[in-house]
Parts: sequence; structure tokens; C-alpha cells
Amino acid sequence: MKESASEEIDLGQLFLLLGNAVNKLVGVVRNFFKSLFYFFILFLQFLRVHFVKFIIALCTGVGVGALLDYMDLPVYRSSMIIEPNFNSAQQLYNSVQFYNQLAEQKESKILAEALEINEKEASYIKMISIESFSDETQRIKQFSEFISELDSISQKQVDYEDYLTNFNDINAKFHKIQIEATSPEVAKKCQKSIVTSVENNEYFRLQREVNDSNLLLKDSVIKTQQGELNNLLAFYKELKIIEAKKPEGSTSISFSESEVEQTSDIEILNHARELKDEIIELNQEKANTKNTINIISEFPNRGALIDDMLQKKVVLMPMLFICILFVILSIISLNKYLVNYERKLN
Repeated sequence: MKESASEEIDLGQLFLLLGNAVNKLVGVVRNFFKSLFYFFILFLQFLRVHFVKFIIALCTGVGVGALLDYMDLPVYRSSMIIEPNFNSAQQLYNSVQFYNQLAEQKESKILAEALEINEKEASYIKMISIESFSDETQRIKQFSEFISELDSISQKQVDYEDYLTNFNDINAKFHKIQIEATSPEVAKKCQKSIVTSVENNEYFRLQREVNDSNLLLKDSVIKTQQGELNNLLAFYKELKIIEAKKPEGSTSISFSESEVEQTSDIEILNHARELKDEIIELNQEKANTKNTINIISEFPNRGALIDDMLQKKVVLMPMLFICILFVILSIISLNKYLVNYERKLN
């Protein structure tokens, strides 16, 4: 009985503690929403008191933004998709960043010399940027190519998540170069200079020459193997014809394993098919590495007019004016509150 009474007392205290904890939690939540509602009401009162001022700031911002948009020249955007070879992406990024700095600093003379255009055309350029142009499928394909180049031990130590963690713009296969200018034709005139700035680099020119030599050597080896295979196939056919023409009972011609490799027609044909596949891959590699920079999509003859409403000053200026007014009025209201609070304390 005593044990039973003790257990009932312990359970009662436990439920009491749980009830007090729940009540405190409910009280905290209730006070939080009360405070939130209080500040919301204060904010509405603030807007009500200064409503006319905000309307004036909105109208003023729209007027100023519309005037600035009217005075500004239209801006055109042109894009080019490229594929760098021989690890030349870093050099390309450095070049584009250099051009962009010149454009931002309005160094038209230096920019004109770098892009081989006249100074007036260079002054039209507002921005030159470059970014990676890849999707999940391309990254998976690049990961497969990367893994295939590693040995079996290294392959086990690298997974796709590790690859993505270390993936950056330089690793992408394709890149997009954009030019924003007040002239729709200037981007097309810059295309050749942007590409040749990398292709004329002594290091990459040497890399391309070595690659071309290696491809020629590989092409020669494959063609030699193909010729030898065709001769072997012709020999087997001729041997079969001779065997077929011999009369019955005559002595047959035989070859030891040291003299002729015992290879079936199917194996020879399979090897010939493999050589054809290698030739196709080699031709594809020749086409892909012919230039240091492959142009996948050129700059258009005329850029597209940038007509993004969110970028227009008629939208941005009202937001700016309202934010500035809100900060000023908030500071004034806070100052009044502090003055009144100080008076109450005194």
C-alpha cells in the first residue's frame, strides 16, 4: 500500500511538472504572436501616418526613372558559345575579365587595341562576361571521361559527389561569352580578337602542334594496321580458294602456329570493325582539336535588345526612393521615441 501511494505521488508530481512546462511553452508562443501582432500594428500605423509621403516618393521615383530610361541609350546583348581545348579556359577567363575591366573603367583606347576595333566602337561596350554553360548531363559525361583516365585504385577513391564539390567554371566543357553594348553590331566585330587572343598564345600554339603530330602518327599507325589486316583477310580467302580447288585425296597445305596465327574470319572482321571505329573517333578528335577555341555558336550579326522590366530605372528608382524615405522616417521616429523615453525617466 505504501509503495502504491508513493508511486501515485510520483506520478502526480510528474504530471504537474509536465503541465507547468506545457503552460510555459504555450505562454511563450502566445507572447511571441502578441509581440508580432503589436509590431505589425505599429508598422501599419507608420504607413498610415506617412502614406502621402510614400506616394510622393513613388511618383517621384517613377518620374526620375522614366527620364533616365529615356536619356539612356538602348543596350544590346550578344552571346557566343565556345569550347576551349588544351586547358585554355583559364587564359580565356583572364582575357575576358581584362576586357571587362577596361570597359567598366571606360578605357576605350586600350580596349580598342585589345579587341582590334576603333575607339568609338570600344566606347559602346558596357560589359563583357563569361560563364560556364553546362547541365547535369554534361557534368555526368565529363565525370565518366575523368574516371576513365584514372587507374583502378584512384577510381575507387573518387565518387560523383567529390567531383561536383571540386567542379568549377573552368572545368566545364562549354562556356558562354556575353557582350552588352549600346551598338548591336560591335560584338560580332570583337569575336575574332577574343578567340585569337588565346590561339596566338605561344604555349597553346605549341600544344596544338604537338596534338596534330600525335594525331597524324596515330592515323598512320591505324592505316598501317588496316592494310595489314586487309592483306591477312585476302590471304585467308585465297587459302580457302586453293583448298576448295584441290582434288580429293591430294595433300593439303598446312601452316604451323609459328608461321601463321590461327585467327578465324569472324575475329578478323571484328578487328577490322574496331579499326573503323578508331578511325571515326580519330577523325572526330581531329575536328574537335583543330583549333584552340572551338566556336559552337557565333555572336549574331545584331545583338538582342535588353528589355528586362526589372532592370529598368522606372522600376528601380521608385524602390530606391521608397527605401531611402523609409530609413529616414524610421530614424526620425526612433529619435522621437528615445526623446520621449528619456523624458519619462526624468
